[in-house]
Amino acid sequence: MKIVVTGTRGIPNILGGIETICEELFTRIAALDYDVTVIRRKKYVPSKLDEYKGIHLIDIDAPDSKSLETIIHTFKAICIAKRLKADIVSIQAIGPALLTPFAKMLGMKVVVTHHGFDYDRDKWNKIAKAFLKLGERMACRYADTVISTSDVIDKFVKQQYNCTKSVVIYNGIPVPNFTNDTSYMNDLGVEPKKYIFAMGRFVPEKNFHQLINVFADNFSKDYKLVLAGDADFEDDYSRELKQQAKENGVILTGFIKGERLQMLLTHARLFVLPSSHEGLPMTLLESMGYNLPIIASNIPANKNLGLPSECYFQVNDEKSMAQKLRKVLSSEVYERHYSTEKFNWDRIAEQTAAVYEKIIN
Repeated sequence: MKIVVTGTRGIPNILGGIETICEELFTRIAALDYDVTVIRRKKYVPSKLDEYKGIHLIDIDAPDSKSLETIIHTFKAICIAKRLKADIVSIQAIGPALLTPFAKMLGMKVVVTHHGFDYDRDKWNKIAKAFLKLGERMACRYADTVISTSDVIDKFVKQQYNCTKSVVIYNGIPVPNFTNDTSYMNDLGVEPKKYIFAMGRFVPEKNFHQLINVFADNFSKDYKLVLAGDADFEDDYSRELKQQAKENGVILTGFIKGERLQMLLTHARLFVLPSSHEGLPMTLLESMGYNLPIIASNIPANKNLGLPSECYFQVNDEKSMAQKLRKVLSSEVYERHYSTEKFNWDRIAEQTAAVYEKIIN
């Protein structure tokens, strides 16, 4: 069976939640003896690579435009999939899913993975949000199967679109790599268990500006705040956030992966995710894998992970966030252990492959 994947910037070691998901998932599907090709966006690729862990890689250009990059890249990728005689086109996210009818018209089976309600993100204007909602509708109407990465998404598409083709397959937790190395932390000027850690894209719905306010007003004398991430496209919000961070002594690392990220996850005092919008938050899954204390906003996507109730604070409420942080930071330092059975990547790969087999057979 030939599977072509689009809707992602690419793999391996390319920043982004969907990119991490695709790397974890499709390397395992390829290991199950499926023919997998990932279409990458050339500008995000650090070096030319034709194959990675059994996955074929094809790089193509996309316009340097927040509104056009994804849709044009997806159109080109679907054309390549047809040329490759793909059996399955795997479209990641509802934006690229706008082209589901096009892939179907070319005679290919389509599986759309719904990672979250992207039209709720603050970065999009009304026109972009309308197209994202249309992409969701096209997926639910024309895809052979919609993979919903959370129960919240599955319930919504079934109620909103009567999408009986939706199946729930969670994303997984990457295998943690605990390390005693602190060299990168030394470069940053932070000590083990003496810093609060957060990571993600610098977009309004992540609410990092609220976290910085809480840190500066309550905890800056005793702890550091390390914020990993950046903006895909620099805008007023990301520039203002960086200035706010600078004025309040927050350590910005930029986008990091690999050993540097492993060090920060291993030695953090706790992890914070204050978002007002998420799909299935990979950053929370990663921090769960490292047994970190977690403080997260009480939005449905975060609560879907089933963390203990004391981990959640009221979204957009800085006072509530500060209270939860204070409780953790005043308690004894110890590892937390979470229920993670349903987030096993090997099991998820088998579930996804079973979806493909059912569609073809």
